[in-house]
Amino acid sequence: MKSLIKILTKKKLKISLAESCTGGLLASNITSINGASKVFNLGFVTYSNQAKIKILKVNKNIIRKYGAVSHECCSIMVKNLSKISKADINVSITGIAGPKGGTKQKPVGLVYIGVKKGSKTQIIKCLFKNKKRSSIQKATVKKALDLVLRITK
Repeated sequence: MKSLIKILTKKKLKISLAESCTGGLLASNITSINGASKVFNLGFVTYSNQAKIKILKVNKNIIRKYGAVSHECCSIMVKNLSKISKADINVSITGIAGPKGGTKQKPVGLVYIGVKKGSKTQIIKCLFKNKKRSSIQKATVKKALDLVLRITK
């Protein structure tokens, strides 16, 4: 985490987040580090579909057609976050942290992470095997941080 703050500070990059299933854990991890105020712009916890629609302007038809936990929703979340925040790096997270709420098509542990830097957007699909809620949330935060570190190098 400290290395991320150092890299972002050195490169004068700001980061913004839109989290769903992690409930602000990524923002908390970043802001718990001294110096985060130089790089952390804003963080939304858009936990409900309503919040995704109202705050991030995700079209309700996208959620209706693909679901809130989908590549499509995650992609729009990160693109619209980038418009709202004007940050250099934007991250969106949407998934099913469990222990309930999963289906055969979308099991507990399914998470989409979107990272946008400049015109480059990457959406990755993760399927975390440990079905414990806190494990899924922590693994998602770790994966998101890895993706951000990779995109900043």
